[in-house]
Amino acid sequence: MRSLADALPPEIAQQIDPEWRRNEAAYRAVRDQFLGQCQGEWIGFADDAVVASGHSPVAVFHAAETTGRSPFVTCVGREDEPVRMRRAGFSHDDTCSGEPLPVLAREFRPTGEIIVNP
Repeated sequence: MRSLADALPPEIAQQIDPEWRRNEAAYRAVRDQFLGQCQGEWIGFADDAVVASGHSPVAVFHAAETTGRSPFVTCVGREDEPVRMRRAGFSHDDTCSGEPLPVLAREFRPTGEIIVNP
């Protein structure tokens, strides 16, 4: 099975940590074992072991990254579906249940038009 990094432009693919590629290959070799136990769950896989798991891709990504092992993070059973995560900096409302929601300034005008200010 091809690596996800193989689909990247060459100048980007060459920046991928070789340890991440090893973790991806090791995961794919044992993937079938995880299908029955945790299909649809997000996991971080490094050094032949699950280092983080859960239902939030962001939480799993952050937990897996704290290991410092270049983990391969994926959703079991949906490894080849495109997923995009990006980092953006803005304030959050930490009082929300679940994951914190971004705080946005807004302005209401008589015409009903809503303008969102970053």
